[in-house]
Amino acid sequence: MSYPYQNPDLPLMERVDDLISRFTLAEKIELMCQYQTNIPRLGVNKYKHGTEGAHGVAWLGEATVFPQNTGLACTWNPELLQKIGSVIGDEARVYYQRDPAINGLTIWAPTVDMERDPRWGRTEEAYGEDPHLTGALTTGLVKGLQGDHPFYYKAVATLKHFYGNNNEADRGSASVSIDPRNKREYYLKAFEPAFRDGRAGSMMTAYNGINGTPCNFNHEVKTIVKGEWGMDGFVVGDAGDVLGTVMDHHYVDSYAEAVAGSIKAGIDSITDDQPISQQALRDALEQGLLTEADLDSALRNTFRVRFRLGEFDPEDRNPYGHVPESKLCAPEHAALALEAARESVVLLKNDSLLPLGKDAASVAVIGPLADEAFTDWYSGTPPYRVTPLQGVTEKMNGRPVQFTTGLDRIRLRSAATGKYVAIAAGESGGAALVADCENAEQAEVFERNDWGWGQITLRALSSGKFVTESESGRLEAMADEARGWFVKEAFGFETQEDGSVRMKSWEGKPVSVGVQGYMNIDTDREEATGGDGEEATKVDANAIVDAGAVVSAGTNTSNEKAVAYAADGFIVEVVQSGVQLAVEAAKNADTAIVFVGNSPFINGKETTDRPDITLPPAQQALIQAVKAANPRMVVAIVGGYPFAVNWEQEHVPSIMFTSHAGQELGHALADVLFGDYNPAGRLNMTWYKSVDQLPDIMDYDIIKGKRTYQYFDGEVLYPFGHGLSYTTFEYGGLSLSRAEIGKDDTVAVSVNIRNAGKLDGDEVVQLYVRAEASRVPRPLKTLKGFKRIHLAAGESKTVTLELKASELAFWDVTRERYCVETGYYTIMVGPSSGHIAAAATLRVEGETVPPRSLREPVKAVNYDDYDGVFIDECREGGESIRTTQYSGCGWIAFRDVEFGAGASEFEARVSGHLKGGEIVITLDLPDGEAAGTCRVLPTGGRQAWTTVTAQVTGASGRRSVYLHLKGEVQISRFRIS
Repeated sequence: MSYPYQNPDLPLMERVDDLISRFTLAEKIELMCQYQTNIPRLGVNKYKHGTEGAHGVAWLGEATVFPQNTGLACTWNPELLQKIGSVIGDEARVYYQRDPAINGLTIWAPTVDMERDPRWGRTEEAYGEDPHLTGALTTGLVKGLQGDHPFYYKAVATLKHFYGNNNEADRGSASVSIDPRNKREYYLKAFEPAFRDGRAGSMMTAYNGINGTPCNFNHEVKTIVKGEWGMDGFVVGDAGDVLGTVMDHHYVDSYAEAVAGSIKAGIDSITDDQPISQQALRDALEQGLLTEADLDSALRNTFRVRFRLGEFDPEDRNPYGHVPESKLCAPEHAALALEAARESVVLLKNDSLLPLGKDAASVAVIGPLADEAFTDWYSGTPPYRVTPLQGVTEKMNGRPVQFTTGLDRIRLRSAATGKYVAIAAGESGGAALVADCENAEQAEVFERNDWGWGQITLRALSSGKFVTESESGRLEAMADEARGWFVKEAFGFETQEDGSVRMKSWEGKPVSVGVQGYMNIDTDREEATGGDGEEATKVDANAIVDAGAVVSAGTNTSNEKAVAYAADGFIVEVVQSGVQLAVEAAKNADTAIVFVGNSPFINGKETTDRPDITLPPAQQALIQAVKAANPRMVVAIVGGYPFAVNWEQEHVPSIMFTSHAGQELGHALADVLFGDYNPAGRLNMTWYKSVDQLPDIMDYDIIKGKRTYQYFDGEVLYPFGHGLSYTTFEYGGLSLSRAEIGKDDTVAVSVNIRNAGKLDGDEVVQLYVRAEASRVPRPLKTLKGFKRIHLAAGESKTVTLELKASELAFWDVTRERYCVETGYYTIMVGPSSGHIAAAATLRVEGETVPPRSLREPVKAVNYDDYDGVFIDECREGGESIRTTQYSGCGWIAFRDVEFGAGASEFEARVSGHLKGGEIVITLDLPDGEAAGTCRVLPTGGRQAWTTVTAQVTGASGRRSVYLHLKGEVQISRFRIS
């Protein structure tokens, strides 16, 4: 017997509805989570939503590994991203064919979050600080991943994380304040193209809240993503966030309320503990919080995608129905990985030192990242890895290459017993650290890597293994890498008063010498804390023993509240100085190349924001020592983040940057260093000079906070879009197809680019715009187009970029819609946001924003300016404004209000929480004379709303209005009539 849903010739939704109608309620509940159950009687197989694939298929086995997303963004090449997406789709299909119940085709990528702060721990995962660049690149990846068939998907892209997700501290419980202009012009703009143009089939919500509402409860999932943008796929919650609505956000009191609120807000698949979630679904149905129709709606969305993946159709109808096994890690995929790694390299500075050329006499390869090709948490398992050392050695083809990590080699000795640490039998065989060795020559020698900010790794030279914490808490040299969700290979070293070093585990537990001298984590001893509960000051220092004298190196900061355990101390003896070895290597080489950067698992990762944007102090010292030894020096930064390399920019001849670029990292860097590839990568983020140039990481207002190149008006280290070449490009002949356009028109912007140098190369032509006059603050410049082109030496090409007038719009809060203002706009073209080579003026005949009227209720969130407030929810509907926790007072401003002959009454919907307060109205200036005062009595809670009124005087003509909130006042809407 066949059913309508099994007929591939019927309309899609007719098939989907037929299948959903045949599920029992119990079956529907079991299909609402990530791991969808099988329904044998209907021929429905098990299916898992969510295969990691950020820059290659991950966690399933060997797969092609491309550069990290932040590196892919530096290619500025959407066409390349589309090819990469296609490879990810092909390799995901191979794994799906092997086990369709576990290896799903809904790929959790790309990460679209806006990176307005470079300290974010997950900067490596996303595409930068600009919504236009991010939108274009992620749309390319989505198109490649999903394929170009009008019906069938190769795989399905799950965009993440919707939205305002750019901090790790308290990410599961914090709510970020984002006003309508920031929301519409910045945060949402990055997601929109992948839905409108890329037709992305899935999306994941974020852990955080937006304006007081957890993202899995955010009504914009339905109203904007599924409504305005026309998404026709499904939405998934992030792992644990639905139940986290109770545990972390404390937003609702029961799991039943959590699953009900999430599903009604637009979540179609729950990524949480399945037994708990399924019981919560049953409870929600029983309590009337959900109906079976709600489940039907969600399941239509998930199964609509499964149908389009071809699961219910004959294989021969689906062009992606069988991908050959040979496509997994295919040679052409490796070639594409090399192409991507090359294109992502950014030449930050070059004083004629690079390229080295094929006749380089000798090279010193130095640094802790010189012989590493790191993967990250969301990387796949590469079939091979080429390190920078390997790449450079190949290029030198037998000519001298000296290598040193520049890291100290040390011995450890118990401060209490004087015995050295050696390797003895342990849980993993001969790997345990035991302090029982009398002879220094028989002690284990460790390579110490100081990653800065109290994070140190130790690698045993005898085995090459990293010291880590075993399951029993014993220290053993048994880890191949320092990596993991919890990085147990990272230790804290703190100098004590006697000069010895106190070691701490990854979670702050002291390391002690136990029975028979074994080094253990003291799990019973809590971390020392101050009297106010704050963690005692951490000291990143190393005690060094030289000729029997104890010498303290680094910062030795005492803390009276810290508890010292002298018996747990260790003496650190430096066997070989890493800096000294590096200096000797540099002196004996024609050119020194120092590879520095970050570990993807230390001092910046998921759950951990970066403490600073500088390189680790030890790496800075290494660079400076090598520069003093050999002025012919290149610094190659391999990292997932921007770095404040101010000294290096001033003193080092050549500097380049690449992300952790996957399996072909070493070949790509060597190709650029020796001139076999002319670099053309461009920065996807502003590189600031210091964290002092950044607001608080929780400040999400890029306009008032002057974040990103769009609004930042200070001096930066490297501007957004920056990147150099080994050749020179000249710009000229900028022209506009029209000097004046209407708000619905398009103008063609053309510029001539000439390669005036002697080498072939790529140039990235960037188009920026600026509104010369506006009702509201507008960006200093904002990217609206770009194109990566290749030019042979001496070749010229005319590049034309189209600019729609609609792209010049801002979000008009007075009318809650986009508005293209009448006026003049400067059209700018150049190689970066900091280097505009040519400009022209465009006249746009658009709209003039009319004056505000406050006679009808106005949403408080639609302010023009503010101070000392943030946005919260209003469970009556919409959002509200209240003062920050610490200020107790603040104001919101409404400009250009037309009162006409006059207005005399203020009315507002407010809550007074437990203490109440008042609203003071002033005109024209924040500190102007009060035009009215409205007392707000306590209402018993933040969501206990009431209406208040007050008399207003002097409100006539065109004025600005300031509402001053004092005390525990919260306002959702108001009017003055």
